[in-house]
Amino acid sequence: MSYTGMPIDDDLLVKYLVGEATPAEAEAIQNWIVASPANRQEFDNFKLIWDESQHIASTKALDEDAAYLRLQKRLNNTTPNVEARSAQVRKMKPSWWLGIAASLLLICTVAWLTISHYYDNRAIAFVKIDSEAKTRMQTLPDGSVVTLNSHSTLIYPEKFTGTIRPVTMLGEAFFKVTPDKTKPFIIKVNGVTVRVVGTSFNVKSRDDKTQVIVETGIVNVSEKSKNVNLNPGEKVLVTKKDGLQAKEIIKGRLYNYYATHELVCDETPLHELVGSLNEIYGSHIVIGNKAINNLPITTVFKDQSLDETLLVISETFKIKVEHGKKGIVLK
Repeated sequence: MSYTGMPIDDDLLVKYLVGEATPAEAEAIQNWIVASPANRQEFDNFKLIWDESQHIASTKALDEDAAYLRLQKRLNNTTPNVEARSAQVRKMKPSWWLGIAASLLLICTVAWLTISHYYDNRAIAFVKIDSEAKTRMQTLPDGSVVTLNSHSTLIYPEKFTGTIRPVTMLGEAFFKVTPDKTKPFIIKVNGVTVRVVGTSFNVKSRDDKTQVIVETGIVNVSEKSKNVNLNPGEKVLVTKKDGLQAKEIIKGRLYNYYATHELVCDETPLHELVGSLNEIYGSHIVIGNKAINNLPITTVFKDQSLDETLLVISETFKIKVEHGKKGIVLK
């Protein structure tokens, strides 16, 4: 029996488990479950992990070590032993799951690695990196280098021993992936899958939006039943509401200032540069004249202050920069 109905993803399974799925969604999931033994096993494992996470989250005074051992014991019945080691970072215990977003990330990490059977019956040790309020660079077991923006999280196996190199993340990170055509590098982030064999690219996931921008190589981005290949200088946006959108050409490199401390403008529209400045400096700059909104700028800003950058913009376009109580206006 084959299943040809609506795509079944983690979000839909969670809705089903908490009783919020529509009748049509519930019917689709039930049809998907009975369509094959593999689907049934995937659902049972997902439900097991979900149920355990809810138990942990609802127990405020839970003893962390005891809870971790109980979870290990239950998972051992159907999944590989899952260890959490620090590798110079904090040990992953159930208390870490109590953060809402981070909780779902760990659940999906465990579910993804175990359900996919990439690690057979070997023990899996995870490394969790939190950048907190600063950027952080991390070298992965295969030599790939990841630069995390502030307030971002990365989780990956201590060793890439399976047929893929899997990682999951929250927030924003720039990846320089070591080439290996025999073992794809796969990122799971906010319901989106990013697949490469060796390239450099930026992934940014905030709220319900995920953006992927490619610097070198080719990157495949998929969400549910849709996917797209991105070439250097291209980007794609995925939203919870509209899904995978059409890819676009980028002008310049504004996306990874946190990693390079450079803003590279190449015929970049002024409004895009202003948006990046607001994000980088926490400023509130608005364009008060629509006629200058798309003026193209070509230059490189390297470790310059906001005032220095605004001075260059003002002199380049012969426009005024007015500082007020509510922010900065360009006109």
